[in-house]
Amino acid sequence: MPAWSAGPSPCADMPSDMPSDMPSDTPGEASHGIFDVVVVGAGPAGASAARAAARAGATVCLLERAELPRYKTCGGGLVGLSVDHAGVDLSGLVRGSIDQLTVSLDGGLARTRRRPGRPMLSMVMRSEFDQALVDSARAAGAGLRTGVHVTGLREQAEQDGCVVVSARGGPDVRARVVVGADGTSGRTGTYVGVRCDQVDVGLEGEFPVSSRVAGRWAGRVLLDWGPVPGSYAWLFPKGDILTVGVIGSRADGGALRGYYADLVRRLGLEGVRPLHDSGHLTRVRAAGSPLCRGRVLVAGDAAGLLDPWTREGISFALRSGRLAGEAAARAAAGELSALADYPRRIEAVLGPEMDAGHEVQAVFVRRPWVLHALLTCVPGTFGLFGRIVEGRSTVARQLRRPGVRRVTAAITR
Repeated sequence: MPAWSAGPSPCADMPSDMPSDMPSDTPGEASHGIFDVVVVGAGPAGASAARAAARAGATVCLLERAELPRYKTCGGGLVGLSVDHAGVDLSGLVRGSIDQLTVSLDGGLARTRRRPGRPMLSMVMRSEFDQALVDSARAAGAGLRTGVHVTGLREQAEQDGCVVVSARGGPDVRARVVVGADGTSGRTGTYVGVRCDQVDVGLEGEFPVSSRVAGRWAGRVLLDWGPVPGSYAWLFPKGDILTVGVIGSRADGGALRGYYADLVRRLGLEGVRPLHDSGHLTRVRAAGSPLCRGRVLVAGDAAGLLDPWTREGISFALRSGRLAGEAAARAAAGELSALADYPRRIEAVLGPEMDAGHEVQAVFVRRPWVLHALLTCVPGTFGLFGRIVEGRSTVARQLRRPGVRRVTAAITR
């Protein structure tokens, strides 16, 4: 298990150009112009943090650069842990429940496995899902400000400690504690000093399709192990929209673009104009990378918290956001030990899953056909995969089995 640093002490001396008090448009007014908690970024990690801090009694201001709802490049598949930790009613958000999986190896050797009546994944549109999470945070008492482009942070030891959040074209916002959830390239991760040792690029489009094509994919996802080492592709059905994408190492960007174009062609979608067609980077934190600096905590993508193999990040964002929000509320109330406790909680909850993901990714990069054969040919493996996706088991738990450890060690040797 890696040692995850808590960063420097909570009250480092910083410049003292404290801005004047400012009005608050949040349900809970900031005391003397200082919020207990400011959360930067209103994705799943940020909304989860804001909700948790507000429920703990803190005055919370949630800052978001875009106007909501907004499009987010993401497959939109909720695994069981995401469903369990979302904390919102998903009945009106789910565009499809998945109980079938088609697996292929660079377009060939395709096989479809079924679990009738036992869904593994729930499909959502991220714009709708994120909006529901923000609404839940606001219902808990958090305030929301959109169109806020954060440009920097600085800490001050005056007035029992304070973080000043600077915004382009607007007044500074002050908080006793800040939670950074502004994504892989946001200001907060840079401020804390997050280091990442795996950087991937994802290319994705959302394609409107006919009812005939939609019916062909209803209840079924496609996973294709790609020709680029460590890459794979997906098709996620959401009613009359198919979300199609590929992901792999940023170093192989050119090859991934070719893989994506070939995938779209193979699926018969080359003549369909996508509603959205975009790319994004995912960064996986390096062992020992800090999660806290002074009174600033980071969660979700801003902290590089996601699965290194699947690059699934929503469940990591929801869980780390909640832990960050709870820690921020405790620290704002004077329990500064919560700042150092937060990285230890993340290590205990998410560390084993990320370590396991690194191990599986090492196997996948070298021998993708092994994972393909396991899912398609070995009895019981598909059922185990379903239980892992549902959240009833974990990869980390399976890798602790002696037989599995011997196999993975032999493959990666």
